[in-house]
Amino acid sequence: MKRPRSLVIALAVPLFGAIVATPVASAQPALSGAATEFSVLAREGQSVASVERAIRAAGGTVVTSNAAVGLITATAPANGFAERVSADRSVFGAAKAKPIGTAPKEGKAKVKPNVVEKESRGAASAKKPAQPKAVGMDPLDDQLWGLQSVRSDLSRTKQPGDKRVKVGIIDTGVDASHPDIAPNFDLAASRNFTKDIVSDVNGAVVDGPCEFRGCKDPVDHDDNGHGTHVAGTIGAAANGFGVSGVAPNVTLVNIRAGQDSGFFFLQPTVDAITYAGDAGVDVVNMSFFTDPWLYNCAANPADTPAQQAEQRTIIEATTRALNYAHRKGVTQVVSLGNQHSDLAAPQPDASSPGYPSNSTHPRQIDNSCLSLPIEGPHTIGVSSFGPSQAKADYSNYGVEQISVSAPGGYFRDYFGTPWYRTVENQILSTYPRNVGVAEGNIDAAGNITPAGVTAGVQKATAADGRVGYYQWLQGTSMASPHATGVAALIVSQYGKGSRDFGMNPDAVQRVLEGTASDIACPTPRTVDYLKEGRDASFTATCTGDASFNGFYGHGAVDAWSAVTRGSEFLRG
Repeated sequence: MKRPRSLVIALAVPLFGAIVATPVASAQPALSGAATEFSVLAREGQSVASVERAIRAAGGTVVTSNAAVGLITATAPANGFAERVSADRSVFGAAKAKPIGTAPKEGKAKVKPNVVEKESRGAASAKKPAQPKAVGMDPLDDQLWGLQSVRSDLSRTKQPGDKRVKVGIIDTGVDASHPDIAPNFDLAASRNFTKDIVSDVNGAVVDGPCEFRGCKDPVDHDDNGHGTHVAGTIGAAANGFGVSGVAPNVTLVNIRAGQDSGFFFLQPTVDAITYAGDAGVDVVNMSFFTDPWLYNCAANPADTPAQQAEQRTIIEATTRALNYAHRKGVTQVVSLGNQHSDLAAPQPDASSPGYPSNSTHPRQIDNSCLSLPIEGPHTIGVSSFGPSQAKADYSNYGVEQISVSAPGGYFRDYFGTPWYRTVENQILSTYPRNVGVAEGNIDAAGNITPAGVTAGVQKATAADGRVGYYQWLQGTSMASPHATGVAALIVSQYGKGSRDFGMNPDAVQRVLEGTASDIACPTPRTVDYLKEGRDASFTATCTGDASFNGFYGHGAVDAWSAVTRGSEFLRG
């Protein structure tokens, strides 16, 4: 089991308490600037009602409140409010979230592209779509090397998943109209905790024009594609169509916290995590970091006092949310991150704060800074490997936060062979048609465009006319769903309870780690990735032994072993 570093830091460094509050001044700062959304966190032991009163007294308006964590969304002028409200003894701190009602500048791109996950765009596909397989597997499953790697093809013969097991996808949304998602999707339990952000304070487009009235997408919709890809890997139905997931018979719940553009802000993230606990969700997948800080530092000298207080608020609120969900029985599986860093010795951060646009500044990062949620309590951290089982060049690593490893795709795997830089080295999963059209990979008539063909986008059509699309992506975001699927199978196999069926998350983690397949460090232990075209910042050294190391944790998740041998790790 990984070391709970974040808990040690919380005790060793005065992140919480008086350090956060702004000293009471003789005169309150003036309020000015555009209307802005803030996240205000109650101090431990203080009521939400007292913080709401403090918000109103400071000149703000309460929008929503999360009583489980004590986090309140408020609107107020951009300047002066945070200092005013933080001076109240009931308030832990305030974090500026986003401006409201800014007109977009034309022609700007979305603010948060993901160059790692779509690295292969423009590369040619190596082979044609596959033909149908045997009963229990779906027509495109022979392209899912990750599915075979975790031995889901075997585990489903014993335990394909229990419908009572709810898996929450805390992501950008889930396209429930996709034929592979629809059979397992729970519309009633799904929630969307976000609203579209047209543009930021600088006028740069974020989510773009709102597609739905009120700028709030339905709970069965995904305008990014990331969440739908994750959901398909976890639990696409084994229905003789398209692809199937690791746990093809569990229930999928969309718990949306991510914007169309891929940003994950504090309030919706905390709301999603605590909702998972309240809704009886068994396992959640979190393939993101909480924006706008890649690493949250308590007192980094490169940051302003207001920015330091904001990061302390993010740390405390996220910690409370993760603890709450764990107490409620939620197993929390988190991607390790794509920054090719040892999380115990993170590289300098030049990407924060990532919102609004043009806000970043270089920061030296030390081991007291936390990337969240992965470095929060009760998280199962997952690294990524490619089809050769080599650690993916982009994958974070290190013995402090890793628990297990899983297939996440590695476009540059198999250097020196014809398989090098082919899309099939990545992970194929479900793709919303609306996103494919927006990205130019699918035309208005539903046909795959030349760009889509180059990217390896695939289309499946059922006899009754249903159509599904599939795309290749890579990342630790694709690795953690494989582990989430195995965790869902563990709950399905060993869970108990007639009315409140479930399983203790610590027990789930013991089985997941105990049944993982050992992978030793490579020889030599230091891998430089130079021949694959990467620079020296990607060079990584694996520490540990075959039973636990910084590249693979306790090993590669193994669904078959989990459902057949897992009881060994539940004794005593």
